[in-house]
Amino acid sequence: MTRLGARALAGALAAVVAASVLTGCAPTADDRPLVVVSTNILGDVVAEVVGEEAEVLTLIRPGADPHSFEISAREAARLRVADLLVSNGLGLEEGLQQHLDAAAEEGVAGFVAGDAVAVLEYHEGDAAGVVDPHFWTDPQRMMAVVDALQPELSALDGVDGAAIERRSEAYLAELERLDGEMATAFAGIPAESRALVTNHHVFGYLAERYDFRVVGAAIPGGTTLAAPSPSDLADLVTAIDENGVGAVFAESSSPDRLMRALADGAGVHVEVIELYTESLTDEQGGAPDYLTMMRENTQRIVTGLSS
Repeated sequence: MTRLGARALAGALAAVVAASVLTGCAPTADDRPLVVVSTNILGDVVAEVVGEEAEVLTLIRPGADPHSFEISAREAARLRVADLLVSNGLGLEEGLQQHLDAAAEEGVAGFVAGDAVAVLEYHEGDAAGVVDPHFWTDPQRMMAVVDALQPELSALDGVDGAAIERRSEAYLAELERLDGEMATAFAGIPAESRALVTNHHVFGYLAERYDFRVVGAAIPGGTTLAAPSPSDLADLVTAIDENGVGAVFAESSSPDRLMRALADGAGVHVEVIELYTESLTDEQGGAPDYLTMMRENTQRIVTGLSS
């Protein structure tokens, strides 16, 4: 080897060593704890609280139905090595439950948001006595989730717990503001008009918090995987007529064909309005985060029931 070639080889080796040292010193996303979250609504909340202190992997994609969504083998593998697994619980993640259970059996630490709230039960049909998993429609219950989640996130190895606590307090203030805005907006709806009809029972917590009546749902119970019977629809048409319902609400994650057929069957003009209830949208949609989703739904409910 020539002297020039030797110097070139030595320089190249030095560059490789220097690069490896720098790479070893520089923090990467893989150095952070991994928090896996089942639903995209909770994923947004977790990301707001944890900031850059941890990597957040949300399983259920924007616009998907959490009752029926399934994950890839790669996502299932990452779930089993998470530092913390955050799920909704209360029977919501029907398509994911086997993976959540497997992770728990393998010792993955878990936080179930539903355990942090005062739960409601359904009162009608086959679902009577079953817990309602849709607590996020009440911002005060989401505040309870954040309060319980913050210590779990702060305790993760390698995070700045004080930073997470500060972000949690800031987000709780945002939720408090949201609750006040919703209460003020709904106060403008006359009491006799506060009647809700949706694809399936998803607004029990909102109804309790802001004094609405849940007249009924096209699909009985709390899951989109159930199916309505002709008698269910006939009873609901009667309820719509008797309550003078002027608008029914279709969820963004479910087709609204059934709701439009139901509205036509009522024999009166009933507007069908789409809401974002069980899933966020992508950045180009109308509900890219939880706060925006709740504000948009509030505006649409007020418009639909006040006209």
